[in-house]
Amino acid sequence: MSLVKICGVNTGAAFDAVVEAGADFVGFVFFPTSPRHVTGMEAKLLSERHMNGPKRVGVFVNPGLNDVDGVLQYISLDILQVHGAPELIATLKHRFGRPVWRQVGAEDEVDFPALDEAADAFIVEAKPPRNASRPGGNAIRADWSLLSRFRPEKPWLLAGGLTAGNVAEGLRRTGAHGADVSSGVETAPGQKDPALIRAFVAAVRGV
Repeated sequence: MSLVKICGVNTGAAFDAVVEAGADFVGFVFFPTSPRHVTGMEAKLLSERHMNGPKRVGVFVNPGLNDVDGVLQYISLDILQVHGAPELIATLKHRFGRPVWRQVGAEDEVDFPALDEAADAFIVEAKPPRNASRPGGNAIRADWSLLSRFRPEKPWLLAGGLTAGNVAEGLRRTGAHGADVSSGVETAPGQKDPALIRAFVAAVRGV
């Protein structure tokens, strides 16, 4: 069964929908310039709405150890998802003792991660535009033909420009282990729609 992650959750209604839809992972974005940004305390309060449910993923951009430690004082994340160099991934795994996923922007095979990378899994999307203010989550669809040649020894989730209407095709064409969505279940940047969340999870489960 394909895995599904709903990222950028920042309201109680969205978090409830993620849990009720049965998603595998819920992502909290700890990057201040993102319209989906939450603080450690806000993520804690959201997470406490349901003690079970999806694994909690913290999304960070080139974080320092103190940045991650500051969030973990409020919420015990299951997974760290990081925009950063492979060397940073190894450092975070050693320091915090939990799985670390690396976000990868790919426009050519040379962008594919090395086989010996420390990351436990990958989130793969298109590279951001040159003028983008964020290194990921820009709602740009990746080159699915390119990613059909990506065959790492570790799990990976397809991201970028996904919706309930196209995610099944994306998973079939790329062979990804699952899908990661943010803007594709929103009515405006940072505003998740419970109905779209439910539809996206159902679409992934139908693959």
